Amino acid sequence: MTPTGPLLVIALGSALGAAAFLRFPRAWLALVLVGTAAGLGACAFVLWGGPAWDWPGGFEVAGQPVHLRLDGLSALFLALVCVVGGAGAVYSMGYWTDAAHPRSASRGRLWWSEILLAMGFILVATNGLHFLIAWEGFVLGSFFLITLDQSRREARQAGWLYLAASHVGTLCLFGLFGVLAARLGTWELGPVRGHPELAPLFWLALIGFGIKAGAFPLHIWLPSAHGSAPSHASALLSGVVIKMGIYGLIRFGGWLPVPAAAGWVITALGLVSAVLGVAFALGQHDLKRLLAYHSVENIGIILIGFGFALVAASRGHAAWGLLAMAGALLHVWNHGLFKALLFLGAGSVLHATGCRRMSGLGGLWRRMPWTAALFALGAAAISGLPPLNGFVSEWLVYLGLFDAVHARGASSLLAVVSAILLGVTGALALACFTKASAVVFLGAARSEAARRAHESGWAMLGPMVALAALCAAIGLFPVLAWPAVARAAADWTGAGPAAAAPAELRTLGLCSLVVAILGAAAAALLWRRTAAGSLRRASTWCCGYAEPTARMQYTAGSFAGIITGWFEGVLLTHRTQVPAGQGPGRAPIVDEGVPSSLDDHTPEAVLERVVGPAARVVMRVALGARSLQHGRLPAYLLYVLAGLAGLAAIIFLACILT
Repeated sequence: MTPTGPLLVIALGSALGAAAFLRFPRAWLALVLVGTAAGLGACAFVLWGGPAWDWPGGFEVAGQPVHLRLDGLSALFLALVCVVGGAGAVYSMGYWTDAAHPRSASRGRLWWSEILLAMGFILVATNGLHFLIAWEGFVLGSFFLITLDQSRREARQAGWLYLAASHVGTLCLFGLFGVLAARLGTWELGPVRGHPELAPLFWLALIGFGIKAGAFPLHIWLPSAHGSAPSHASALLSGVVIKMGIYGLIRFGGWLPVPAAAGWVITALGLVSAVLGVAFALGQHDLKRLLAYHSVENIGIILIGFGFALVAASRGHAAWGLLAMAGALLHVWNHGLFKALLFLGAGSVLHATGCRRMSGLGGLWRRMPWTAALFALGAAAISGLPPLNGFVSEWLVYLGLFDAVHARGASSLLAVVSAILLGVTGALALACFTKASAVVFLGAARSEAARRAHESGWAMLGPMVALAALCAAIGLFPVLAWPAVARAAADWTGAGPAAAAPAELRTLGLCSLVVAILGAAAAALLWRRTAAGSLRRASTWCCGYAEPTARMQYTAGSFAGIITGWFEGVLLTHRTQVPAGQGPGRAPIVDEGVPSSLDDHTPEAVLERVVGPAARVVMRVALGARSLQHGRLPAYLLYVLAGLAGLAAIIFLACILT
């Protein structure tokens, strides 16, 4: 008997038991940690060589027999749920306390437990109806976490936008599972590649799961939801929740017959998401919205790897497809780790200052050294810098792209374009996080809130340290992560045992260790010289000013102004003059002798320029239609006659044309 089943039973029991201790934070936290640890143990057993766990329950829920299965692919995602879910639960003890939030703290613990439980069932369900039930529970749990602070109008609006977008995706999934059940005669899920007539259903899956994943341009809910939710909820949303969309795409991309163009479409979608996601991030001045747009960027990187895996699958599972898929799966984990770390770091800043606008911060590294260091590590990881985990997964995707260049046909051209744009994305991400880290933590404080900042407690710092350690461990020892990724990729393809680690991965690990050792030695030498007083401190060159002030520093807008100008046609940035004292600005200017500042705002272009106008047209039509509902029976009979006449005309035209 394998330990997978008992460990999952412990995880389930702990999750259900935690709901009984919502008024007792420490007991609730203990049960959540027991459950996540048990779930993580079950996943580790499957990923590192154990057999898949398959359990036919022998009873029914909603008229369908319960059947659960944990294989390598679902275990990879469930392990991430456990890690980020446990870290966020610990963080909430210091961030969203009962003393500071007496009305919503226990409610937050309830929805935290519910969403972890729902995501777990999504990942092990093999029945379409049960999948949809768990999916709806997971959507509702996310909504209540986003709107946890119901006193803020911004949070309420973000929650409703999220709920509306999610239910558009859910309708697509209802169509997908309904057609599958009707054609196959069962709600049971599994490989159906022998039914090529079902291939068009993949596009329903792409829309339904793509909305949840936040791929561009289906991401309209993501920036406001991640920006408005409490920071530990933002970490869960970005680190794990959007990965449920990726899981659905990958899972059904392996089960369904895939259209020939699917790999090309997903790769193109990934390229657009990666480049435009980081471009919109550069235009943000709100720290949490900046991080939210980087979720769009990293989902794009995952989709690039997955898209090339589908292209390779159409060619008989070429070896470069395995590398690209391994990079995509590892990036699922890596993005979950460093993005959760960054959102928790942003929450630490918000908790200490009450400010999210980067141009109102500055100089925090002196008052919050731990937060500054951990945020910098997360920034380096998300920028794809060695020796951290982001570099490893992107490097695997690059290896797949470079090998695909040698393949004949159009796929080699797509690989060249993808490699170039992936490199551009990495360079822009580095510029964006240089801006974020420098404007928030370096220089002088720009506001009284920044000057009063203080370091967070260890309830908040502890989870950040743990996530940072995992980022470093995967970067330094990438070979240790390969068996899990290879097992997940093998279960997706169904091609047999997991592939051996490529030799380049061992070389990368050795180089990363060398870089880490040299970096640590340089830091130790610098610290020793600083402690010994052998370094002379002096003010930087100040352009002739006798006494520089905080207003002379780069702001978030001015730092990225040149780069955002390259994407001006897409970002549609608004620039306005603000009188002195009425808001943070980019740079001091003078207009007819009146001091003012230049402020800019980058809108959510798809939401405000496409979805918004379309929604207003629909509302006007709906309001106009309401005038027809006046209660007069003769008019209603006339409506029926008009409808029948229109239907007859359509049928008549159809008969003529055919």
